[in-house]
Amino acid sequence: MSKTSCSSSTGQDSKSGDLKWWQLSLMGVGCTIGTGYFLGSSIGIMMTGPSIVISFILAAIGTYIVFNVLAQMTAEDPQKGSFCAYAKKAFGRWAGFSCGWNYWISNILVMGSQLTALSILSRFWFHSVPLWVFAAGYAILAIAVVLTGTKGFDKVEDILAIVKVAAILMFIVIAAATMIGWIDGDVKKPGLPDSTQVFFHDGFRGFWSSLIYAFYAFGGIEVIGLMAMQLKKKEDGPKAGKAMMFLLTSIYVFSMGLAVTMVFQHAFDDKESPFVTALSDYHLPFFPHVFNGAIIIAGFSTMTASLFGVTNLLCTMSEDGDAPSLFSKKVKKLKDLPLASLGIGAAGLLASIITALLLPGKIYEYITTAAGILLLYNWLFIIFSSLKVLKQKFWGKMFSFLGIVLLLASISGTLAEKTIRPGFYVSLLLAVVIGIAALFMRKVWKKAET
Repeated sequence: MSKTSCSSSTGQDSKSGDLKWWQLSLMGVGCTIGTGYFLGSSIGIMMTGPSIVISFILAAIGTYIVFNVLAQMTAEDPQKGSFCAYAKKAFGRWAGFSCGWNYWISNILVMGSQLTALSILSRFWFHSVPLWVFAAGYAILAIAVVLTGTKGFDKVEDILAIVKVAAILMFIVIAAATMIGWIDGDVKKPGLPDSTQVFFHDGFRGFWSSLIYAFYAFGGIEVIGLMAMQLKKKEDGPKAGKAMMFLLTSIYVFSMGLAVTMVFQHAFDDKESPFVTALSDYHLPFFPHVFNGAIIIAGFSTMTASLFGVTNLLCTMSEDGDAPSLFSKKVKKLKDLPLASLGIGAAGLLASIITALLLPGKIYEYITTAAGILLLYNWLFIIFSSLKVLKQKFWGKMFSFLGIVLLLASISGTLAEKTIRPGFYVSLLLAVVIGIAALFMRKVWKKAET
């Protein structure tokens, strides 16, 4: 997730970066792929069946619209604070404050979601070990990686990104080989759906509810908006977004399509990756172990990036006066790391561990849903900001409105399924708390100005 530097989010970056557009695209792919795709997609498949492929296509369209307007704003007016700075520019300081805290909380929930997913996946080998034990271990390891500083973090992330992309390609190659018949297995495949009822397993309601999990798999693209500041040519941002979205959509749709045509829907389980499920009946004893390990690496990568992101984001917000000044203080002995900011991020991890201990059953669905919705609230902020900041032509505005419709459809779809509905209420409660805090801060800012 976010790799924001601890610097002013409102100051314009006058220095030119050295990143090429294709490098930004590949970094975007690496930052985005996580357990939302590797594990959360199982829940989406269970809800809607083969039509999950359509959910991913719609999510890709919505995601691209968000990235495109963010890249346009970055090219026109480069800001280190990215979407928070543009929200502030469009609607005032309260919007920048709300956007920043919403993003910080959503990343805390993302960490909780990834941490829970890692624990669930680790029980593939150790069935009797409680979730919280694994959660505690991964949390400590993530903190240790962040303590190595920016250079150490980047090296670890680069290696982990290669591993998770390789895992997906491994599944696609093996799955394609089974479909062609090169790998034998006494397996009855459902094949391509032959009716609307099969394609949309639970009707429109299931399809509607599945959208949040497709969108969640694309979570992280807003970080590339932040990293677009490092482009040699800022105007190459939209081009990088197109390439990134083409790669991500191709990988997601092709792999999902293979999975749902290889196994009947009732076989999928929210405790196991759909790709492991798809190949479980073939004579490939190595695959579940290798792939499960790769997914854990992918999830750990995303969780560590989120911890790194919330640490630096809170530091930036502190410097801008949107968080207590304590969080911008750095410790030289720890490579100038804002220790208090890292501490509260670690407290978020601790809260996830306690939650996993108290609610081990449906906690992954609840946290993932809430994290996904909060992320989409920020994406709505980005589109609304662009409508005020950018001078868009007719079709540009139409695409923005299409993005808003898709995002609202995804958010509202969580109300249609009772098993994930609590996640919506959690996100709404958190949004209300942020809104109340913003109203309070408006009074503080007015007093400071007088």
